[in-house]
Amino acid sequence: MATTEEQLYERLRALDIAWVRYEHAPVFTVEEAAVVNATQPGGHTKNLFLKDKKGGLWLVVLRDDFRLDLNGLSKQIGAPRFSFGSGELLMATLGVPPGSVTPFALINDPGHTVRVVLDEVMLGQEPLNYHPLRNDRTIAVSAADLLKFIAACGHEPMVVRLPEAQP
Repeated sequence: MATTEEQLYERLRALDIAWVRYEHAPVFTVEEAAVVNATQPGGHTKNLFLKDKKGGLWLVVLRDDFRLDLNGLSKQIGAPRFSFGSGELLMATLGVPPGSVTPFALINDPGHTVRVVLDEVMLGQEPLNYHPLRNDRTIAVSAADLLKFIAACGHEPMVVRLPEAQP
């Protein structure tokens, strides 16, 4: 059973992670989020749930305005070719529906089946904004606290300078 938003907050409190919560209309795309983001300070993000050619699962967390070269990333980190994971696989693995992908969903991956890639440049922004398991709220945390949370979930993220897609 997936973790609830309140259970996530309990976990954040237990880890001594501070956050600021913003409520807003549900957002499903980066374009929709841009309207909401205009009222929230800090780095704004997007999260890609990917499946590689051999069935490996990946969560790539990056700046919302960055155009990622997926083929370049797969080569850079030595992963087979990427495709986007299905909504059903996302729900089964991270317990969130499409549009609500977030690094906080790693709380629902106790078997550590998802590998995490973090945008190195994103981690230089403060605070960082993510959905708290639902897409009608955003919580802002420090980069250090994001890393603390991911580690507490038993995941060791790869922090990389992401390859940019060419126009």
